Amino acid sequence: MAVLSWMGMDDRTALEGDGVRLRPPRMSDYREWVELREASRAFLQPWEPTWPSDDLTRSAFRRRLALYARDRDLAQGHAFFVFRQEDGALVGGVNLRNVMRGVAQSAQIGYWVGQPYARQGHVSAGVQVVTRFAFRTLGLHRVEAACCTDNDASRLLLLKVGFHEEGLARGYLKINGKWRDHLLFGLIADEPAGR
Repeated sequence: MAVLSWMGMDDRTALEGDGVRLRPPRMSDYREWVELREASRAFLQPWEPTWPSDDLTRSAFRRRLALYARDRDLAQGHAFFVFRQEDGALVGGVNLRNVMRGVAQSAQIGYWVGQPYARQGHVSAGVQVVTRFAFRTLGLHRVEAACCTDNDASRLLLLKVGFHEEGLARGYLKINGKWRDHLLFGLIADEPAGR
C-alpha cells in the first residue's frame, strides 16, 4: 500500500508498504548486508559501479553510513534498506539521491536487490514506497530513474511501478568499469502512480 508510517526525517525514519518495511541503514545491519552483497556479487556487479577493493569491509560500510547521514542532513538524499515484513530479512535497498529544490523539485531513485530475493516484488514495493515518500513527505514534483539498456528486469520494474520511459542517454553512467548507455525514466507527482 502507500506509505503507512512516518516517524521524522532522521535515523528513525520508517516506511511500510506491500510486504516490506524500509528504514535507513544502521551499523548493526553490517553483517546481514555484507553477507547478502557477497552472496549476490556476480548478480549485482554487471549493473553497478565498480566495487572498490574494500567495499565489503566494516570501515567502508561506516563511510557509506556517514555519506547517507550527510545527504539526509543536507536534505539532498535518503537511503533505505528494504526488509521483508514476514521475517525481517534484508532483501535490498532503495536510495533517493540528488534532491533538487527550486525550479526542479526532483530527485533520482536507485535500487538494488540481493539475488535470493530477485523478482519477488520486494524491491518494486520499496520503490513504490520511496516514490510516494518523495511526493507526499518531501513535496517533490518529479522522480527520475535510469537503467542500462540491456537490464530488462530493471526496465520492467520501473514500468510496473508507473515510471514512463523518456529516452536514451548515451554514456550516462560508468557501470562495472565501462561507460554505459542508459534508458531514462520519469514519474510525476500528479500522475496516477505518483499519487
